[in-house]
Amino acid sequence: MSVFSEKDLIVFILNEKSKKAIFKLALAGKCRTRPFSLTKTAELNVKLGRNGSADKLDISLLDDIVECMYLGKGPEQRMAQEVLTTLKEHPDAWTRVDTILEYSGNQQTKYYALQILENVIKTRWKVLPRPQCEGIKKYIVGLIIKTSSEQQILEKEKVYLGKLNMILVQILKYEWPRNWPSFISDIVGASKTNESLCQNNMTILKLLSEEVFDFSSGQMTQAKAKHLKDSMCSEFSQIFQLCQFVMDNSQNAPLVGSNLETLLRFLNWIPLGYIFETKLITTLIYKFLNVPMFRNVTLKCLTEIAAVQVSQYDDQVTQLFTMTMEQLKQMLPLETNIKDAYQKGTDDEQNFIQNLSLFLCTFLKEHVILIERKSDYHSFLMEALHYLILISEVDEVEIFKVCLEYWNSLAADLYRESPFSASTTSLMLARPHGEMPIRRQLYNPVLSRIRRVMISRMAKPEEVLVVENEQGEVVREFMKDTDSINLYKNMRETLVYLTHLDYADTENIMTEKLHNQVNGTEWSWKNLNTLCWAIGSISGAMYEDDEKRFLVTVIKNLLGLCEQKRGKDNKAIIASNIMYVVGQYPRFLRAHWKFLKTVVNKLFEFMHETHDGVQDMACDTFIKIAQKCRRHFVQVQVGEVMPFIEEILTSINTIICDLQPQQVHTFYEAVGLMISAQTDQVPQDHLIERYMMLPNQVWDGIINQATLNVEVLKDPDAVKQLGNILKTNVRACKALGHPYVLQLGRIYLDMLNVYKVMSENISSAIATNGESVTKQPLIRSMRTVKKETLKLISGWVSQSTDPQMVAGNFIPPLLDAVLLDYQRNVPAAREPEVLSTMATIVNTLENHITEEIPQIFDAVFECTLDMINKDFEEFPEHRTNFFLLLQANVAQHENAAQSFYQTYFTDILQHIFSVVTDSSHTAGLTMHATILAYMFSLLEANKVTVSLGPNINNTQNITYIQQFLLNLLKAAFPHLNELQIKIFIDGLFSFNQDIPAFKEHLRDFLVQIREFAGEDNSDLFLEERETSIRQAQEEKLCLDSFRQSFLLVFEHLPPPTLSSIPSPPLLTPTLFQDFFPVLSLLPLPKYSILFLSPSLSSLPPRYSIPFLSHTLTNPDFLNLSPLLCLLLLLFCSSPPPASSPSLMSVNEVKQTKVADEKYQ
Repeated sequence: MSVFSEKDLIVFILNEKSKKAIFKLALAGKCRTRPFSLTKTAELNVKLGRNGSADKLDISLLDDIVECMYLGKGPEQRMAQEVLTTLKEHPDAWTRVDTILEYSGNQQTKYYALQILENVIKTRWKVLPRPQCEGIKKYIVGLIIKTSSEQQILEKEKVYLGKLNMILVQILKYEWPRNWPSFISDIVGASKTNESLCQNNMTILKLLSEEVFDFSSGQMTQAKAKHLKDSMCSEFSQIFQLCQFVMDNSQNAPLVGSNLETLLRFLNWIPLGYIFETKLITTLIYKFLNVPMFRNVTLKCLTEIAAVQVSQYDDQVTQLFTMTMEQLKQMLPLETNIKDAYQKGTDDEQNFIQNLSLFLCTFLKEHVILIERKSDYHSFLMEALHYLILISEVDEVEIFKVCLEYWNSLAADLYRESPFSASTTSLMLARPHGEMPIRRQLYNPVLSRIRRVMISRMAKPEEVLVVENEQGEVVREFMKDTDSINLYKNMRETLVYLTHLDYADTENIMTEKLHNQVNGTEWSWKNLNTLCWAIGSISGAMYEDDEKRFLVTVIKNLLGLCEQKRGKDNKAIIASNIMYVVGQYPRFLRAHWKFLKTVVNKLFEFMHETHDGVQDMACDTFIKIAQKCRRHFVQVQVGEVMPFIEEILTSINTIICDLQPQQVHTFYEAVGLMISAQTDQVPQDHLIERYMMLPNQVWDGIINQATLNVEVLKDPDAVKQLGNILKTNVRACKALGHPYVLQLGRIYLDMLNVYKVMSENISSAIATNGESVTKQPLIRSMRTVKKETLKLISGWVSQSTDPQMVAGNFIPPLLDAVLLDYQRNVPAAREPEVLSTMATIVNTLENHITEEIPQIFDAVFECTLDMINKDFEEFPEHRTNFFLLLQANVAQHENAAQSFYQTYFTDILQHIFSVVTDSSHTAGLTMHATILAYMFSLLEANKVTVSLGPNINNTQNITYIQQFLLNLLKAAFPHLNELQIKIFIDGLFSFNQDIPAFKEHLRDFLVQIREFAGEDNSDLFLEERETSIRQAQEEKLCLDSFRQSFLLVFEHLPPPTLSSIPSPPLLTPTLFQDFFPVLSLLPLPKYSILFLSPSLSSLPPRYSIPFLSHTLTNPDFLNLSPLLCLLLLLFCSSPPPASSPSLMSVNEVKQTKVADEKYQ
């Protein structure tokens, strides 16, 4: 028996010269249906004519291979995968798809065949002969009709049919509307003949909508996407009539469901007249909302409609809300316990609650003003808010986030409307008899309930993980961007707004809940935690006297609770909450020294408590207090005989005796922060000496022993102690800043000698035992000593204030100890901190280190480059730090740029385009676009003053680079025509000041390189693209001219006096998005922007700024200065004629709204 490779299989199946062949495939393993072993031999008879069609093809073998790929294991699965991949990549494989689909009984084989066809359509459709395109199109349409004409077959072949539908959509992206203008009419007409067929046609229309409107970015060019969108909109009337017909007449549940799902996809782009000027809303609410199987998709449709904001349809929007609320009360009575119902509900019922929250939040956020205007609708508003509060209590984080977003928006709006409480006296905003604003009166009963929800559900303030680092040490890692932290920030902001609106109610709720903890009615760890996190979150939101009274009550109750509860676990939870709360109120602590001192002493007591987490919390709270109240510890307070820092330093040994090393480091940083507040150098030096006395004693002891016997530095305990002492010094240095030089000078030379000895020990161990020895605990501890030494030096240099002293006294011995060691070590033993330390030194010392640069680069450049140029994965820290060092070296030297450009500009361009056009690097497109745009802007701004090519001068650089790119891209992508590439290159220069547009331009090109263009390039819309690029270039040049002109004119103008600025009337501005790039380009002298008004004519028309100007009292506008108000008046101009709202699409409305939100 002979064994063939996957290549033999491909040749066997597709070789057109063969008339008959026998193929033997040997694979180990078992398949589900029958054994597939080494003795399995398959005979495949292939008879191929000149046209490449297959008279007979043994499909069973292909089925076996596909089945083995899905069900096999190990080598046989990998081999099957390779066979199928090679077959898929064969240029003629698609010609066998019809045979596979007809004769295979395996769904996975059919799916695989359709993948082959789909790939051909996406990449080679435009180079296929028209007859073949028409043949494929008719074949796929025929298969879809055959498979979807009967409901039973449709359900059975759902996955297969889904792939057929997707292939048809891919064909439509090339064929419609140019080569298939009747597609919409065809599919609508066919839908009326058969309900099952109609159901599938709805799916096709939904997929087409998604491909064009939702997923077009990166899949088709912008011009093509726009053309397809316009075509969809222009022919939508037929589709809408079909949808309306199905909703009105069909009793087929699957068809109605498919129809509603399709309509949902349409609602984010269809012309608004179809939504608000038809009976669509009424049909959705009264016919489908209360039907359980349709209510979720119907609610999603209503949410999409609610997101649209156009004043022309205010009445219809209001009716949508009131009708929906009437139906909702029947479906979900107001007295329903939604929290319990959600827990016990089915998936469908839980989804309904989530969709309801989205609908209510969307509507209220966009249109609540319409409901607030009429008192008749206030009951509906209160009912909607009641539902939202009940939903906010549901124990599901994602649903709560939806509600929280609205509560935050509501509280912020009410606060900004009138930032002062009703009882607050204000010269500006005083109201007669201290009355509450009308909107706040309306919402006040609801706000109290929202406060209770926020307090009872407050998220955890920070996430702390205990992890093991590379040196095998257990350390605590603070997480900065977890979901929990972001949730806490949003909840804190919301609760702060709510507290400002009524701090008395917030205090009463918190006090009541705290009493319930003490009396036991609500006692639980979770309830206590959330309450204390909430109390801590509103720090600073009350007046100082109220905060004092409130905080004293809280601490008193928590201390009483701690005394009352038994058990270490209970006491630990209460203690951690006490520490958290006091740490959140530095204003109170600063104002009450005795209380601050008591708190700190209590923290020192907690530092001896070994219960899990208590010591960490004590140290964290101590450093938080030290950051906020540092001055109070170095001053002699009333009733004291000395600064409290003296007492701390006297008792430091007792305080830290039970702490773990990482906790000691935190403690030392906190004390260092206190000492840094002492501004008198003499007492500060005295404090630093006492502060570092304990670690210095241990340090001196080890150094003295090592002086007598250097082998001491191989003792694991001694090495570990050295590492911890250095970490303590690193934290002390971080806190003290430059004054740490006193301590650094004391240990510096000994520290460098220890560094050298550790390096020699590591090198010796590697020479004896190989690189694997670097993973042993002792060697890792030695490397920790080296790392911490470098961190210490780097940290101090970055904060030093005397670069000359640093360069003269500290740098020479450092370079002597570090550089040679780095150069001669094996790669695995080189510390990446060497590179980051050198980068810090170069950045900080600037010209003071210039003479040492050659020595630094001789030692680290080549050996590091050899480590990172083999691949892009090994030595990630070295890689990052290496480039930081390179950047530091050239950052301060402009003269180095020109020679760099001359040598590397074109090389960098070539390499970046190589990466950009590699599909595996799509995630980095934004950064690649930023780099490329910057490079092209350098050329346009004449920042490159050297010639980039042979036999040219620098004024010809742009032309040279354009030709360079043309040649480069033509060679790399020969299937593109020259006009495509030229337009792409022109766009690179036109969009280089607009990164988002530049990135989309790159995306367009990436789409084109995946497709073989053929002779017909009409669907590229090159003329339209060329026009848009030319327009972008003209506007960019106009803006540049605009900016330069004003810089010249206003450079010598004196600023006007404030008394000359008139008080403007209140306005409600609608600011178009394009205004913001203009302002960002105007770094003008103070007030000179007032004189810009006469030059509006120099701007392109799209940059004129329309305003709706009337004298409505808008509290938000009070925050704008008179200067800005005048600026808005000076720029005021007539708006362009608006399109008919009924023809305006949802997307256009949303874009206008985004511009308004950016202004607000």
